[in-house]
Amino acid sequence: MRYEIDATNQSLGRLATKIAGLLRGKNSASYDPSVISGNMVIIKQINGAKFTGSKMSQKKYHHHSGYHSGIKTRSLKELWASKPEHVLQGIVYRMLPKNKMRDKMIKNLRFE
Repeated sequence: MRYEIDATNQSLGRLATKIAGLLRGKNSASYDPSVISGNMVIIKQINGAKFTGSKMSQKKYHHHSGYHSGIKTRSLKELWASKPEHVLQGIVYRMLPKNKMRDKMIKNLRFE
């Protein structure tokens, strides 16, 4: 199945839970946790999504290069301005089950 979701005026966390459920196939009657559903989810107008509270200024993302003192810290505001698709994809990725199927499921998430 192919699902198209408009992200305008939707909270990002609630949107991500919907997407994760659709990618897993939990909305179908023949749901089996050990089978990849094959559902494709397309997100439209991601820049219209909203954040609740003061997450834009307070939430930080850390990345380490592996070298001594190689930690990089960026705020959600910086990441959202440059790559909003990457932010949502990371949120959904962490909501999927932590097994071999997760990488295959996240490939069915597309952005327009």
